[in-house]
Formats: sequence, structure tokens, C-alpha cells
Amino acid sequence: MKKLFAASVVVMVLFSMTLGMASADTLQEILKRGSLRVGMEPGYMPFELTNQKGEIIGFDVDMAKRMAKAMGVKLELVSTAWDGIIPALLTKKFDILMSGMTLTQERNLKINFAEPYIVIGQSILLRKELAGEVKSYKDLNNEKYKVGSKLGTTGEQATKRMVPKAKYISYETEQEGVLEAVNGKIDAFIYDLPYNAAAISQRGQGKIVHLDQPFTYEPLAWAVRKGDFDFINWLNNFMNQVKNDGTYEQIYHKWFVDDAWMKELQ
Repeated sequence: MKKLFAASVVVMVLFSMTLGMASADTLQEILKRGSLRVGMEPGYMPFELTNQKGEIIGFDVDMAKRMAKAMGVKLELVSTAWDGIIPALLTKKFDILMSGMTLTQERNLKINFAEPYIVIGQSILLRKELAGEVKSYKDLNNEKYKVGSKLGTTGEQATKRMVPKAKYISYETEQEGVLEAVNGKIDAFIYDLPYNAAAISQRGQGKIVHLDQPFTYEPLAWAVRKGDFDFINWLNNFMNQVKNDGTYEQIYHKWFVDDAWMKELQ
């Protein structure tokens, strides 16, 4: 029994040491490489998007720039399709996932998250003819309506869970779903509030209406690989710093209050 106990202690110690080494690896690799590799899908306004010049811009991009500056390294943005973004993180295609991702329990089984940096919720872009008929997501829960969202997102999950009677249509991109709503092909597009607010300003005015009262609670957070506890600690301390020195407020205002960035898309 003593030998078995001793063996168990050794295994636990080795396991702890392995975790400790794994947690330190990413930060050390970043510093040694001299660059921070950030994975994102540049199609989610205003968090990450592509301007006329082909450059990736957005809230997460500006935060990543400050992050790299704080580390004293260069920033490398890795454009990645949404459906493969978690596998890409796990296979070390980049160091951190910064792509407006909602922290969910299901995702947390595969990856670790830092503390949320913003809280959003789902809202509805509605065909204008239905403005007096549909007041909330509850009114859409009818088989006569066609409701869309983006494949593999919390918008899709919320739609299937909260308006199950409606005919659901899944889209590969946010832009496709919004365009279908604008053209009257679907009755409503359910997606994240910040994106919907930007989309209606950019291409939906006079064609669709925005029911902008969020009906879900969704904290967004940056993600790293399992066991990267040193990196998570660094990220949480970084967020605490920028939220208290005015940096976060400045970047937030640029992307969520001001709309000057939309001129870069025209």
C-alpha cells in the first residue's frame, strides 16, 4: 500500500511538472520567436474585418497590437476559417485565439479562456414588413417564419433552442445571412448584437429593422490551449491594466461608439 501511495505521489508530481512546463511554453516561444501569432476569422464586424486595402482591422486587432507591444514583440495575424479555428489553435497554428468567441462550457472542454473582455447577446435583424408583427424572438417561434444564423455559432444554437418552430436556415458567413434578410429571402437573421448593429448601418438601412434588445447572455473571451495557465495569468493582468489606464475605453469607443472605421470598407 505504501509503495502504491508513493507511486501515485510520483505520478502526480510528474503530472504537475508537465503542466507547469506546458503552461510556460507558449509565452517562452513567443518571446524567443519575437512575434505573437493571433488567430482570427476577419468577417465579424467590428471585432475583426478586412478593409479596402486587404488589411485586417477591428477591436480585437487593436487589442492584439497593444498586447504585442506590451510583450515587446511583433504581431502576426493568422486568418482562419471559423469552423477550423479551434483545431488550428490546438495544433499550434497560432498562439492565441482572438476572434469574438463566446465562452461556452462546451468550448471550455477543449480550450482554456482568459477572463471575458466584453459581454454581448443575440439580437434580430428583421424583414421590415414584419416590424409591427414581430416584437421579440418569442414572436418568431412559428413555423411560418424563416430564420437564419451562421453555422457553428452561438447564434445558431440560440435560434435552434429558442425559436425551434421556425424554419431554420444556416449560412457559412454573416454577410450571406444579412444579405438574405435584406433581399427578403428570410424573415429574420439572428446574430451577435455588435455585428448586427454594424451591418444595418452599413447595408441594411431602410430594408431591415434591428430588434436591438439582446435576448441571451454571452461573454466573449480570448482562448489558449489547455494547460497554458501562465499565459492566462498574463492575459488577465494585461486586461486589468488596459481597463484601468484608459486603453480599453479608447479602443472600445473607436469601434463601438464611433463609426468612422466604416469608411475604410467603402
